[in-house]
Amino acid sequence: MTIQRTSAEDNQSANVSNSSEKNSPNSKAGRWLWFWVGMSGIAMVSATAGALLAVSLTSTPLQQAQLSPQEEAVFDGDRISGSGLRFSQLTRPVNLLVMGMSVLPPDIKDPPAEIKNLKYLPQVNSFDGLSDVMLLVKFDPETKKMVMLSIPRDTRTQIEGYGTRKINAANLEGGPALTAKTVSNLLSGAGIDRYIRINVLGVAKLIDALGGVTVYVPKDMKYQDDSQHLYINLKAGKQHLKGEQAMQLLRFRHDELGDIGRIQRQQMVLRALMDQTLNPATVAQLPKILEVVKEHIDTNLTVEELVALVGFGVRTNRSSMQMLMLPGRFSEKGEYDASYWLPNKNSIAKLMAQHFGLESPDQPQVAEPGALRVAIQDSTGGDRTNLRPLIRSLEKAGYRNVYIAKAWGEPLDVTHIVAQQGDDNSAETIRQTLGFGEVRVESTGNLGSDVSIQVGKDWLQQKAIPEKSQKP
Repeated sequence: MTIQRTSAEDNQSANVSNSSEKNSPNSKAGRWLWFWVGMSGIAMVSATAGALLAVSLTSTPLQQAQLSPQEEAVFDGDRISGSGLRFSQLTRPVNLLVMGMSVLPPDIKDPPAEIKNLKYLPQVNSFDGLSDVMLLVKFDPETKKMVMLSIPRDTRTQIEGYGTRKINAANLEGGPALTAKTVSNLLSGAGIDRYIRINVLGVAKLIDALGGVTVYVPKDMKYQDDSQHLYINLKAGKQHLKGEQAMQLLRFRHDELGDIGRIQRQQMVLRALMDQTLNPATVAQLPKILEVVKEHIDTNLTVEELVALVGFGVRTNRSSMQMLMLPGRFSEKGEYDASYWLPNKNSIAKLMAQHFGLESPDQPQVAEPGALRVAIQDSTGGDRTNLRPLIRSLEKAGYRNVYIAKAWGEPLDVTHIVAQQGDDNSAETIRQTLGFGEVRVESTGNLGSDVSIQVGKDWLQQKAIPEKSQKP
């Protein structure tokens, strides 16, 4: 989800005596505390693994699609988890294709009679149709990182056998195997190991089973579509959302950013869910949660492999979770016969090299300051003039393309320095230049930027220091 490095890390004292730490009673007590916390976590994960295995032996398989041998060969079938007592440990990097399915009766070839004649279009628990959400998630035990890449459903790309289409049509035409092929071709040949499809009807149940989610709704959202029975009515502000309310936030796309704004909100909800639920206590409830949502899931993951992925997520530091979005731009009016997200091949190659380990043309580790587009998004509600000293500091350091963008809606205590295009090295250089804030690898910033600085209250404190020093 995010990389978080704070200026406090730079200010730690280098003169602390190692010998005094080793002899300190508090230090010894602390080490024992962490030992028992770790052992408790391992016990919970192990208990969960056993329970999930029991579920796998007494319930229907998680895979509901019937794949041909040719379709199965699209995915890397090599084992991803250990054997014996190590079955719940991830043993190699894994690329998981996640698809969210929002299916209406016209999307499926033979809808049931009870819904076929209804005057409105209800959601159907099916995996046919267009994929509404698409993510490629990399679990990497070698780097101890999780990387999530959002792929806009309107991405214009080549679908084998069907010409140039929006990428969400791949599932409609050829299911998970054709989607995996299409995604791999789009992403510089990245391998796809497994897939998981979840129907929208199961997402609300999943969030309710997790106890809801606390998230900041960035603005008032109101939308109504009687034909689909879609009603969205949310107020801005931090709040705890139940499953149905969270779905309103996830599905809203009726603003200036359309589906891209929806992806940004999806990343916010995913981050909040992982912060709240990726812990041993919640993981211990996974058998019950799986029982609630399994009819809405189709995946070629075994239960053992699912345990290994979840266990890796629990053990992964939140600062090692990164969220990215496919580089590209909106198509212009009249440019094509439909509205598309047009992928940028060069930027995709760089992103896949940096975060997914693929080969790419040589590139500098940190871009030249003058070449970076840096957006300033204020979250403090102050006057724009308060940002001028910040802009001057950046310009003095060589950042010539600095501009003020739309304010960030959520009030922040700590400034977020967002690596909008995934370039965390350049974002970290900006953080060091400013001397405050934390780096986040995600795509919630200004779309036109390489790095977005979402200014928090710590900037006001930083700004107040030189102002005081200048007074007579």
